[in-house]
Amino acid sequence: MLRRLYDHVLALAASRHASLWLGVIAFAESSFFPIPPDVLLIPMALARPERAWRYAAICTVSSVLGGMLGYLIGFALFDVVAKPLLDFYHYGDAFEQFRVRFAENGVYLILLKGLLPIPFKIVTIASGVASVSFPAFVAACIVTRGGRFFLLAGLIRFFGEKVRVFIEKRLMLVTTLTAVFIVLGFVLLRYI
Repeated sequence: MLRRLYDHVLALAASRHASLWLGVIAFAESSFFPIPPDVLLIPMALARPERAWRYAAICTVSSVLGGMLGYLIGFALFDVVAKPLLDFYHYGDAFEQFRVRFAENGVYLILLKGLLPIPFKIVTIASGVASVSFPAFVAACIVTRGGRFFLLAGLIRFFGEKVRVFIEKRLMLVTTLTAVFIVLGFVLLRYI
């Protein structure tokens, strides 16, 4: 089943609309969607390594724009959606402490967590809630998301077919390691 899904994604990655879907997924993942763009970026860059840099740029621009929407969600909708829930569960004081800490260290947290395989939407929405400086937020998003996507594209571009062979021979290992890194990302998010 995993092999069939992998082959299907590789086929989609080679389609003529793949770049559009890559941008849509990168945008959505930064504000509300649970699936990261890496799921499409990796097979697309493997299928067409000569376009790896272009795909990384699409991911970066779309992710930063989606991050701006996430910021807006946190900034504008917090009072309407989240605050009543926090008050209901008596978490208002704890959240206020978090908000102050995040506002003080927000740019550093964005830089750190934007590289990790954790839901970036959590960072973007929290940045809006904490009213992190918007220009600093955008700059940090460009650095961290661009760094992540261009590093990934560079590895694929540099190693090319070797990466494809490695992934295809060790698909279960790659999937397991990806899951482990995602869990570690959530643990780091919880305690950092």
